[in-house]
Amino acid sequence: QVQLVESGGGLVQPGGSLRLACVKPDFTLEYYAIGWFRQAPGKEREGGSWMRGGDGKSNVADSVKGLFPISKDNARNTVYLQMNSQRHEAKAIYYCAAAVVYQSDGDRNFLAASQYDSWGQGIQVKVSS
Repeated sequence: QVQLVESGGGLVQPGGSLRLACVKPDFTLEYYAIGWFRQAPGKEREGGSWMRGGDGKSNVADSVKGLFPISKDNARNTVYLQMNSQRHEAKAIYYCAAAVVYQSDGDRNFLAASQYDSWGQGIQVKVSS
């Protein structure tokens, strides 16, 4: 299994910014889709956004549309989640996950957690003044 590592979390002031990174140094990003999920205190894990490492196709859940731009750097095998203008609602543990992308996938939507078979440990984001 591909194991992933998240970084970039921590404490941010309201209105501040963080950039989360998801990396696995010894895999080839172009063969995978990377998804970002979050679990807020007392709530179930929810999908946020995903991006395919090969063609850059991406999608965002309606609940976070416009909030967390996702980007990638294939040379670093890294996918980023940009968190701008954070509010207290952003407090959560953020996870990234990887799913193999097959040629037959076409327009497959990778928002569902069940589609991923490799996960990171999660990284906490807190919003506080």
